[in-house]
Amino acid sequence: MSLIEPAPASPLQPFGRPPSAGAFAYASLREAILSLALPPGAVLSRAALAAQLGLSQTPVREALMRLETEGLVEVVPSASTRVAPIDLTSARQAQFLRRAVELEMVQALAAAPSATLGETLAAQLARQAALVAREDHAGLSAADDAFHEALHEAAGISPLWALVRGRSGHLDRLRRLHLPAPGKAETILREHEAIAAAIMAGDGAAAAAALRRHLADTLGRAEALRAAQPGHFTGE
Repeated sequence: MSLIEPAPASPLQPFGRPPSAGAFAYASLREAILSLALPPGAVLSRAALAAQLGLSQTPVREALMRLETEGLVEVVPSASTRVAPIDLTSARQAQFLRRAVELEMVQALAAAPSATLGETLAAQLARQAALVAREDHAGLSAADDAFHEALHEAAGISPLWALVRGRSGHLDRLRRLHLPAPGKAETILREHEAIAAAIMAGDGAAAAAALRRHLADTLGRAEALRAAQPGHFTGE
């Protein structure tokens, strides 16, 4: 009588499981830092964070280690863990990366605009207009990211959006500081409308010019933002 060998266990887990505790802690803490709910200089107690998140300290420690590699958290041996100040050098480097990727992206999209992309952008812009009207800055910040992510997806370069986002923590906090400035929300909407219109008109040069203006605005005001909140910043 022959014996049937049992099938080896699969090393892969089926889709549908919730995010790990470490991933949840990382996403929650990163958003709190980027939104400035945890401002630069805030002391981060693993025990307190674990209690607030309803987790053990292990996934919180893992999340803080990931955030440290992104430069968003500073761990001082034998002292404390704090939210890192905004580093303008890192913000400028992230801006350089984002500009390099997205200038090529919008020109490629303008070379072959699709009706599907037009519908997607129209829906995005309508949502942004509603958020601007409600003065919902948190919602507009998320919608701003969603607009750019949709362009990356349409261009077939979604992994590059993840790369850009992972490098943009300091720049994103600078953007959050700038967003409440009078007229800034309306400017974001107008600039997105100009980018979308140029892409759908097949005008790559105009799309690139509109994108360049859009990405330059916040860094162009970095010194004024630092003067208003000097305790939030480090770097030149």
